[in-house]
Amino acid sequence: MAKSSSNRILSTPSAYAREHYLYVQEVGTLQSLEPHVSKRQNLSSFLFLVVLEGQGTLSYCGNTHRISSGDCAWIDCTKPYSHESSAAHPWSLKWVHFNGIEASYYYEYYLSRENPYLFHPRSILPFTDVLDQLYLCQQTKSPLMELTSSKYITDIITSCFTENETLKMGEYTIPDKLRQVHEYLSENYYQKISLEELSERFFISKYHLSREYKKIYGTTLGNALTSQRLSHAKSMLRFSDASIDTIALNCGFQDTGYFIKVFKRAENMTPLQYRKKW
Repeated sequence: MAKSSSNRILSTPSAYAREHYLYVQEVGTLQSLEPHVSKRQNLSSFLFLVVLEGQGTLSYCGNTHRISSGDCAWIDCTKPYSHESSAAHPWSLKWVHFNGIEASYYYEYYLSRENPYLFHPRSILPFTDVLDQLYLCQQTKSPLMELTSSKYITDIITSCFTENETLKMGEYTIPDKLRQVHEYLSENYYQKISLEELSERFFISKYHLSREYKKIYGTTLGNALTSQRLSHAKSMLRFSDASIDTIALNCGFQDTGYFIKVFKRAENMTPLQYRKKW
């Protein structure tokens, strides 16, 4: 007797999709009819699933979790994992197995921001709607199927980020001092600013400031300041006739040579080349 009823589409991506897109390996729905353990490891894939109804367990990275209706999971299938539906309350799922050249980078960045691989969103509709569109896209096999599928997978990943960032921000607001530091960088990017100065100005440990700023804004203080300076430098390059020396000084770079080096590293061209192209 069948242990489950499922509708699934298996996909073999083109060489171009493997090299350039996020691509579908398998997408579908499942209704468990009785308990059955699905166990895998060393699978070159990422799995995203939504529990529509029922209950079960998910084991991943040495931890076992009870999951139920409304829960979502995003896991790296190169690591051992298994899942099993409850006998008393068999579950139904929607899922997609996907991969792609950027997939691991998205996942590592997601986890680096202290986001959970298992979470309960406020609503599963943003996820289930996209999974339905993804299934339909694979089913109809339009000429742009792989490009469109990549877009839908990106939508799922984006929803994972935005949902969990919103949930975290619901638990706490950005501390006033960190918000003040962020605003100070935006308004005073042209000045010489150091971590020690910020620590003294806002009466906060430089180690705590550095750690918490990156946790909340996703980048280091130094990178945030450099980004501000480069953005204003681009504006001056495009909309003024100021010299490179003047632009460097006005944007907080005390040394023109260093400004050119930083600009080229960020844009893969010199400030003068940027001015000519834009």
